[in-house]
This record gives sequence, structure tokens and C-alpha cells, in this order.
Amino acid sequence: MQLGNRSLLTTKQREREKEEFCVQRKKKTNNRFFTTEKMVGPSRPQFVFFGSSIVQLCFSHGGWGSILSDIYSRKADILLRGYYGWNSRRAIQVLDQVFPKEAPVQPSLVIVYFGGNDSMGPHSSGLGPHVPLDEYIENMRKIAIHLKSLSETTRIIFLSCPPVDETRVGSGLSGILSELIRTNELCQNYSNACIKLCQEMGVEVVDLFSAFQKRDDWTKACFTDGVHLSAEGSKIVVEEILKVLREAEWVPSLHWKSMPTEFSEDSPYYLVTADGKRTLNPSEWTFHREIQWD
Repeated sequence: MQLGNRSLLTTKQREREKEEFCVQRKKKTNNRFFTTEKMVGPSRPQFVFFGSSIVQLCFSHGGWGSILSDIYSRKADILLRGYYGWNSRRAIQVLDQVFPKEAPVQPSLVIVYFGGNDSMGPHSSGLGPHVPLDEYIENMRKIAIHLKSLSETTRIIFLSCPPVDETRVGSGLSGILSELIRTNELCQNYSNACIKLCQEMGVEVVDLFSAFQKRDDWTKACFTDGVHLSAEGSKIVVEEILKVLREAEWVPSLHWKSMPTEFSEDSPYYLVTADGKRTLNPSEWTFHREIQWD
């Protein structure tokens, strides 16, 4: 009986010690979910993509995230924070969790997209992703203010609401969802509001609503389902983002051609040239890319 009591006491003591360890660990990490400050090195600039499904899916179908990851390989680490179905109202609920101000490393660039779900027409039940335009503007303002507060060197690009293929959206209902009210009139209103807000706040913005419609076949070419982006649609997004990065007067520049390549020095271990006298440094090779991006 005494042995049993001693065993019970030991178990309870271990549980208390475990709880105390967790408390102290949490204090030391400043609520950063026990992540380490540096997982792998050397440290590269961090680019964070934050938004709804157009962000979450940006590595699918030859997406703009996968293209930018290739362009910025050995130059920046791209972190994906995309959430299918989210609107700006949901986004501001998690800003402090996704972008904690006390984090020891802050992103060099944040690309933000919300608006496609916000701009959907309201549902009669009061449920659904619709956010009134005035509230959408204030939510996006809150996101911009929070991101600006992270550090003096955190740069921001907002993506405005793109158009949709209304015909496919209207005919693509499966019976699982209620009627989806997505119109280009609504998309344009939210796009214009996002652009105007960015101009007022000095935030760089990509006008996706106009950029897509420069193609005559945009309804067929740019989407997989009338809303989400195809490979061709993603190429437009990449082109517009790179244009902003190239023209922005940011110091240091975040355009890929201006950023250093990690471990770019020559090495005797690279492939040897035909004359057998030297090696070829492949650090800056881009011939594998389908498009030679500027």
C-alpha cells in the first residue's frame, strides 16, 4: 500500500513538473508556439503571402506562389498563410497570431489578398462570407496598419479583387451550396475601394481587376472554375507583382535581380568546362524557366 501511495505521489509530482516546464517554456518563447527563432540558416528575407483561397491555392495549377518561389530560390523564403473561404473580417481576428509584433524576425515583404469572398452578395440568412464595402475598407486598413507596425523594413503589397467568369460561376453550382452571388460589378467596386485605400495609405497595390482584362480571352484563360486562377492567370499575377517590386523605391530593393544569391561564390566542385581549366558557376542560371522574368 505504501508503495502504491509512493507511486501515485511520483506521478502527481511529474505532472506538476511537466506543467511548470510548459509554463516557463511558454514565457521564454513569448507565446510563439514553441518555435525556434532560427530553424535553418543562413537567414534569408521572408516573404509572407496572406489571404484567402487565391493565396492558399497559389502553389496549385502552376500557381503564382510556385513561380515566385522558383524566381526567389536562394534569395528569399516564401511562407504561405492562405485560408480557403476567408474574408477580411476573419483575417483581422488572427492578425496578432499570424503576424506577432514580438516575433524576433519580421517579414521583409507581405503580399495580402482579401476581397473576392467579401464582395459576394449577401445571403438572406445573414450567413456567408459577404462583408459590406465600408467594413471591408476598414478591415483592410487595419491589416495595413498592423503590418506597417511590424518593422520599419516590412514592405506590403495588396492585391485587389480580380474579375470572375460570371457564366461559369453561375453554371457551376453543384447543389451543395446555396446560390453564389458573384458579379463583376461587385468585384470592381471592391477592387476600386482597395486601390483607393492603398493610395491613401502609401501601400503598393496590384490592380488585378484591370490586369486580367487586358487579355481578350481572360474569361477562359485565367481561371480553373471561373474564380480560382489557372496557370495563365497566375502568370499575370507574377508579372504585376514583379513590376511593383522592380519599380518600388525600397531600400534594400526586393526585386529578385537586386537581391544577393545565397552561396553564390565559385567552387572547384562545380561541373568542369570543356577546356578542363575551370568550373561553371550555376548560381544564377535561369534557363530552366518557361518565362525569363524581368
